[in-house]
Amino acid sequence: MEKVSSVKDIVLLFEKYSTESRNLHKSFVVAGKSYTAVVIEEDGFLEDGVISVFGSFLGGMTEGKPRYFNQVVAPKFWEISGNNTSGKIHNLNHERARIFYAEPKHKRFVKDVDWLDDKGVVRVSDHYNKYGYLYAKTMFNGKGQKVTKTYYDGDGKEVVVRNYVTGDIILNDGPKIRFFKNIQKFVEFFLEKNDMINSRIFYNTLAMPFSVSHHLPSVHKEDMLFWNEPIGNEVPGNMQLILHGNSPRTEKIMVQRRDAYEKLIELGVDSSKIEKLGYCYDFQKENTYKKQALICTNSDNIAHCAKLIEALPDMHFHIAAITEMSSKLMAMGSYDNVTLYPGIKASRVKDLFKRCDYYFDINYGSEILSAVWTAFLHNHAIFAFDETVHNQMYIPKEHIYAVGDVDKFINNVKMLMSDKAKVGEYIEVQKAYAMSESVNKYQNI
Repeated sequence: MEKVSSVKDIVLLFEKYSTESRNLHKSFVVAGKSYTAVVIEEDGFLEDGVISVFGSFLGGMTEGKPRYFNQVVAPKFWEISGNNTSGKIHNLNHERARIFYAEPKHKRFVKDVDWLDDKGVVRVSDHYNKYGYLYAKTMFNGKGQKVTKTYYDGDGKEVVVRNYVTGDIILNDGPKIRFFKNIQKFVEFFLEKNDMINSRIFYNTLAMPFSVSHHLPSVHKEDMLFWNEPIGNEVPGNMQLILHGNSPRTEKIMVQRRDAYEKLIELGVDSSKIEKLGYCYDFQKENTYKKQALICTNSDNIAHCAKLIEALPDMHFHIAAITEMSSKLMAMGSYDNVTLYPGIKASRVKDLFKRCDYYFDINYGSEILSAVWTAFLHNHAIFAFDETVHNQMYIPKEHIYAVGDVDKFINNVKMLMSDKAKVGEYIEVQKAYAMSESVNKYQNI
C-alpha cells in the first residue's frame, strides 16, 4: 500500500459519500480549511481528492475512461441493451444481468452489474470505477444475501476480501497478509498507516465513523458529530453517549437539519451540547433578475406547460432535454418565448444555468442533470408544483404550489419579474431553508 500524504489535523470520515457528506465536504472546501476527506465505502466514482479506505489499498488504477454500457463483457450472442437510466443483458428471452450507471446516468457509464441466476436472484455483482476497471466483486447466496466482497488492483490481483458473514477482513499488504476481525479495526489500521490516528475526526453518522472515533486513543476531546438525519421520539443511543459525556473524543454535536435541532431541544437536550450549523455552498453566480426560466426534462409531461408560457409572455422559457423530444414538446417551440434544446450537450447546459435566473421544477418523472441542486447553486428563483417537485432540500414549502393552483404560481412569478427586491427576498428565503452558512462559521469551528 502506498502511503497517503497527509499533514492535515482534521479528518472528515464518512461512511458513504452521500449528498449530505458531499455538502459537508464542500463546506470545508469553500471555507478553505485544512482537512482530509475519507470515505469508508469505495463506490468507484468518488470525486478527486476524496480518499477511500478500501480503494487506498488498490494500486494501478489511475488512468483510463469509464466503461460504456455496451462494453460490459458478456457471453457471445447475449444481447446488451440500455436507455438513459439503466441497462440489461438478455440471453434470448431471459434477463441475465442488470446494469447500473454512475451519475449523471444519461452518460451510461457502468458502475455496477448484477448477474442473475435462473430464478432472477442476484448472485454476483461486478463493480467498476471511473477508469473502467473491475475493482471489486460481491458474491451473494441463493437468497440474495451478501457473502463476500473481493477487491482487486489494476492487474486483477486480489487485494482485500471482506466477509459479510463473519465480519472479518483479509488484506494482502505487500509481502504481509493481515487479518482484521471487523471493519472498525480495518479503518483504524488505515488511519494509523497514514498518520491520521491522532487527527480530529469529524463524522456525520452514528454508525461506523462514530465507532471508529469512540475507540481511537483519547488524545483529545475535539472530535465532532455533524448530524443530518431526522430525530424520532427518542435521542439515538450513541448520541446519548456524547450528550452525557461518555464519548472519550466527542463532546460537540453540530446539527445540520432545522427540524432535528428543534426536536432535540424539545426532547430536553442541553443546548450547550448542540449547535445548529448549515452548509457553506459554492454559489456560482448571483441572480441578475433576467426574465429567463429553465426547465430540464426528459419527457413531454410538464405541468401546465402551455398555460405558463401563454400567461408569462415576458418570460423566455428554455426547455432542455438530454434525449430527443416528442412531437408534443417540439410543438412548444412555436411560441415566440420558447427555445427548445433536444439532446442538449453539457457545455450548453452550463451556459443555460448561467444565463437563466428562474428554474421551474415542473416536469413529471425523474430529475435530470441534478437540476434543482444546480439551479440553487446558481441562485435561480426556484418554483415547483407539489406533484413534480424533485429535491425538497433546496425548495422552501412556500415555494411549492398545489398543481391545481397554477394561477397563484403565475401571479407570484409575475410579482418577482416586476420587483427586483422581491427576487432578493425570495432567494434569501431559499438559502435560509437550505441552511446556507457563512464561511466564518466554518472557519471558527
